[in-house]
Amino acid sequence: MHERLLAWGLPWRSRAAHDESPVSMGADMDDSLLDAAWRGVRRAREHDWSRSTVARIDTGAGVIEVRRGGDWSVDAVWPAGACALLDSLLPLVARCGGLAIAQLGQSLDGRIATESGASHYINGLASRVHLHRLRALVDAVLVGAGTVAADDPQLTVRHVEGANPWRVVCDPRGRLDVRRDVFQTAAAPTLHLVGRGAPPLVGAGAHVERLELPAGPRGIEPRAVLDALAERGLTRVLVEGGGVTVSRFVEADVLHRLHLLVAPLLIGSGRPGLALTPIDTLDAARRPPARTFPCGDDTLFDLRLLDA
Repeated sequence: MHERLLAWGLPWRSRAAHDESPVSMGADMDDSLLDAAWRGVRRAREHDWSRSTVARIDTGAGVIEVRRGGDWSVDAVWPAGACALLDSLLPLVARCGGLAIAQLGQSLDGRIATESGASHYINGLASRVHLHRLRALVDAVLVGAGTVAADDPQLTVRHVEGANPWRVVCDPRGRLDVRRDVFQTAAAPTLHLVGRGAPPLVGAGAHVERLELPAGPRGIEPRAVLDALAERGLTRVLVEGGGVTVSRFVEADVLHRLHLLVAPLLIGSGRPGLALTPIDTLDAARRPPARTFPCGDDTLFDLRLLDA
């Protein structure tokens, strides 16, 4: 017998499939079970969901039956943290077609950095592990030029098992310094996305490719970016930051999901996460279906922005 949980997207599973202890998906637990859950998610990502609606995945610690859409059951007793990992990630991979998801880590008052730009680290280790899991589940991770200039990120998978995705740097004016890590280290293939007529990036490694797209006053249109990546076979895309880039993708209505990782921290001023077009009344506010998961000391808000 299976129990259907009364919330959108939450999996069905055996009544005996998990305990009820309030364990976060990033908290300390039996590492072998957490690894088994992550192994199940990765194998679900590799399954051809256009040909089969159900996958039975032997994780070595239990067999997970996954249905297209992310519903699942397991034939073993797993802790709540491992189940939360499956709950939060399986809907992202047990699907047909592409995926566009964005991620932001922020404080309770919606800040992603102080006024001086300091952001390391607003969120805890469990949230950083979650981010690396997202990277491992997509074909490409995209950031704006501001994020590369401020943080010089590696954009690789380091905290979890998995392959590094393509790194995509959206730099419409070609203003970034070639000495940035993504242009010098060949840990992953890298796409330098620029507006037509932008200056060349001299001195980049052989792993860097240049792609020119039309750019307007606000940069390259998000839909054009996703279409160009899809033409290269990069159909699962994580928009990782920063706030300006994520906000543009939200406003363009091209994201399927938004993961907000909120830390129990009040900064009081600084750079906002989302900055959208102002509205006059609250009935114009976006109210996407949402789920929450504990993630160490942080809280993950999983927002569904598109039905597809």
